[in-house]
Amino acid sequence: MNVDLCRHPGSFECLCIRCGQKIDGDSGLTFGYIHKGLRLHEEEISRVRSLHTRNLLNRRKLCLVLDLDHTLLNTTSLHRLSPEEMHLKTCTDSLEDIARGRLFVLEHRQRMAKLRPFVRTFLKEASKMFEMYIYTMGDRRYSLEMARLLDPQGKFFKDKVISRDDGTEMKEKDLNLVLGTESSILILDDNKKVWRMHKDNLILMERYHFFNSSCQEFDLNCKSLAELHIDENETDGALARILKVLRHINSKFFDELQGDLVDRDVRQVLSSLRGEVLSGCIIVFSCAFNGHDLRKLRRIAERLGATCLTELGPTVTHAVANELVTEESMWAEKENKFLVNRRWLEASNFFLQKQPEENYIVRKTQ
Repeated sequence: MNVDLCRHPGSFECLCIRCGQKIDGDSGLTFGYIHKGLRLHEEEISRVRSLHTRNLLNRRKLCLVLDLDHTLLNTTSLHRLSPEEMHLKTCTDSLEDIARGRLFVLEHRQRMAKLRPFVRTFLKEASKMFEMYIYTMGDRRYSLEMARLLDPQGKFFKDKVISRDDGTEMKEKDLNLVLGTESSILILDDNKKVWRMHKDNLILMERYHFFNSSCQEFDLNCKSLAELHIDENETDGALARILKVLRHINSKFFDELQGDLVDRDVRQVLSSLRGEVLSGCIIVFSCAFNGHDLRKLRRIAERLGATCLTELGPTVTHAVANELVTEESMWAEKENKFLVNRRWLEASNFFLQKQPEENYIVRKTQ
């Protein structure tokens, strides 16, 4: 290779990855999560991303970016265990045989980690349809430790673990470091705010609150799953239900979209699926909701394909309320309309499927 003709597509420890010439400057992006000191320039990133995506698509695979905390697992400091959670210290699994465990103590961090039910099956099945990344706002060491708990044999993530130390934005996540085109990437995360630039790729996850400290973090006035001595259902919990959604999206992308694979867009599939969830539902909201909550709930409903009205009328199918004493609630009961609480809307949003109204009926005790 003539060094004078080399375009220097990237560098490793300041040496060109193609010709070996020393390169000055810091242009391009650092891909330290793949190999420390690796930097690729924009043109090379585009080339690699395009080539890698085509190879994935030819294998009927898309790309899936997974959050850690509250999505795949839940952690807490040992000193923040509540009195009702102290029994967990006698239930932890051995770090010598991680693949058989679900609850671990990391003594050097003074932390306890609980894997979400169904997570190992989820990862195994999802890996058949997706190349998977972890992307967490935790530091590099923490992210690798959690990845090892989830994937002790390195089958699913290998070197595809991105931490806040690797990211290109402060307090936000982006897809700059993911070696896939945006049109082929789905994201699972419990926090939509960190994906401000990629909301069309995001499937919002219902948060996993196994520990009391997690409930406190989000100002939830309730007992944690650990305090209640229960857990999410393995076969019908959040991850099991999201796996069904992912299978549906994968199938629609490869079997129903038209045109060349590289020209298809998974965001189109996700948007279409989301817009069908509450299609045909005509919703009125209780006047008791404050302005912020009302705007938020209306946005969710409309994004799921529902029509939102401000006045009562014969076309209304659902009234959403938190109590029975409002005009909308009493009217819905009188007119035999569905009267559901806000969780019906939120759960439909999480699982991208209209939830059974009878599970979310407004009760007198609310």
